[in-house]
Amino acid sequence: MEFLKNQKKVINAWCMYDWANSVHNLVITSVIFPIYFHATAVNEQGGDIINFMGFQVNNDVVYSYTLSIATLILVFLSPLLTGVADFSGRRKFFMKFFCYLGALSCIYFFFFTKDNITASVVAFGLSLIGWGGSVVFYNSYLPDIVTEDRFDKTSARGFAFGYFGSVLLLLFNLAMIMKPELFGLSQADSDSGFTSRIAFITVGVWWAAFAQIPFYYLPKDRSKKFERKWIAKGFQELRKVYNEMKQRKYLKRFLAAFFIYDMGVMTVIYVAALFADKELKIPTSGLITTILLIQLVAIPGSYLASFLSKKFGNTIALRIEIGLWATVPLAAYFTTTAEQFYVIAAVVGLVMGGIQSLSRSTYAKLIPDDTKDTASYFSFYDVCERLATALGTFLFGFIIQQTGSMRNSVLLILVLFVVGFALLTRIPSKNVYED
Repeated sequence: MEFLKNQKKVINAWCMYDWANSVHNLVITSVIFPIYFHATAVNEQGGDIINFMGFQVNNDVVYSYTLSIATLILVFLSPLLTGVADFSGRRKFFMKFFCYLGALSCIYFFFFTKDNITASVVAFGLSLIGWGGSVVFYNSYLPDIVTEDRFDKTSARGFAFGYFGSVLLLLFNLAMIMKPELFGLSQADSDSGFTSRIAFITVGVWWAAFAQIPFYYLPKDRSKKFERKWIAKGFQELRKVYNEMKQRKYLKRFLAAFFIYDMGVMTVIYVAALFADKELKIPTSGLITTILLIQLVAIPGSYLASFLSKKFGNTIALRIEIGLWATVPLAAYFTTTAEQFYVIAAVVGLVMGGIQSLSRSTYAKLIPDDTKDTASYFSFYDVCERLATALGTFLFGFIIQQTGSMRNSVLLILVLFVVGFALLTRIPSKNVYED
């Protein structure tokens, strides 16, 4: 029997996976784990050169390489598994597998001490793979649960759920770390990192627990039985989707534009804190305030993008968002004070949620209406996003290395937004795209 679309309880359940998994982005990737990692992954003298798998390596290099390797693994793994999922009808199974892999990896961080750095770094990589692997299957449900006229609003609602939920858990964890006595703990527990390790457990439990809501309400898997031919058929499914995509000029044009402007978006997200620290000397407390500001402003920003799309159409709305994004690197190039940086951070928050939610919904509109291979289609979107992240951050670092100035790298981001804007002008701004 065909699954009924536009059910309110299913839409809310789908959005709850954003609520569930976004805590990984905020607590693990952005705030508490990086601080804990750099305080814990040190040698006996407290230095940055650590023994990792028998090699003497700088802890920053270990952290950076872990992010890169996890991203590359997802680039190769995601398309294959989505092809298998589409052929076998076991999309929710794979979503659950990656969700639990990520959640359990976060819980393992409780055991992260100076004595088991290697195992903890591996767990960090697995948490990134778990997060990224589950999100591609989660995104693919969007065209299955709502009709096209609701893509933008539902996508924005999901991101808003994620920003709000992750801020709630982060505030709880920051209170526990900064005021441990409120939770029956001592300052010694906080100083030793014990409260941070409890925070990692809360991320894993939060993620796995709230994921049960979408797991219950989202469409059930079609198949219950494993077959050996799934891998080969998965490749065939992927090739079929790829051949279909080649015939859809607007979809190809959108992916090209998305890849370019998303390089700018993801680079800003990953290097903003680094810019604030190295160039403006903003303290850790100020950086945490900045991250919270971005998350909170991103909630109305998601809905603003949906409104713009309804009024002007998707691609014009995306161009408006990119125009606002372009002001960020331009202003950052001339920024010299913390106060100026906070204003820029507010702009980032306003457009961050908007461009991510609108990009997801626009891509969903470009997928053929009668397709049943939504996971495979979204794997190409996912690969573009991950390659954009890897290439954007690499180019940012390369320009710093060549010129010795982070501000020169900021200008690269401006160029990416200009090119992405230009590429989007090749796609008409309407709700239905037919080739």
